[in-house]
Amino acid sequence: MKMIICYGDSNTFGYNPANSKKFDDGIYWTSVLQAKLGNDYKIINEGVCDRMGFVDNPKGFEYSARLHFPKFIEEVSNFDIFILWLGTNDLQFQNNISLEVIENGLRNLINLSKVKAKSIILIPPVLLDERVLTGTFNFQFNKTSIIRSKEAQSIYEQIARDENLIYFDLNKFVKPCDIDGLHYDKNGHKLIGECLADCINKIDM
Repeated sequence: MKMIICYGDSNTFGYNPANSKKFDDGIYWTSVLQAKLGNDYKIINEGVCDRMGFVDNPKGFEYSARLHFPKFIEEVSNFDIFILWLGTNDLQFQNNISLEVIENGLRNLINLSKVKAKSIILIPPVLLDERVLTGTFNFQFNKTSIIRSKEAQSIYEQIARDENLIYFDLNKFVKPCDIDGLHYDKNGHKLIGECLADCINKIDM
């Protein structure tokens, strides 16, 4: 059985923007991915709401990948595919994050994951637009957040090329919901899971 670890934030966790709870099993994208790939694969969902990738979250250890991930990757056994989708929460305006911090932080996580994973799929942050300024989380994001989200896309793509990773840019085919401009509805999760399954089925393992 092949093991896939999905490490990310609320969008990996399966956050439902309509009620702030978790989508039911079979709705959030990691469970869609499991259903599509079948019993030959085991999908591990390591998504945590509010997790940041490159700056420390005051909420604590598990919410700060910069601190949590080194210990996590040290303790986990070798696995087949690693899906990394982090960086959106780092764009909150109070972090005032620089492109250099994004790049260095992402390269560090990738280097750590290469020790255990045979293949790595890198997903860039949500491509923010004006909807985030009027949505549920408008107290955390501003116009600079939107600009940074666009600038970050090229960093992720370049690192994927540099490190020979699979770059999965879901921003090209799915957009977050209008409720908050950050999270996806059930149709979005379905599309993400199905497209990732197609991507994984093409990996030569």
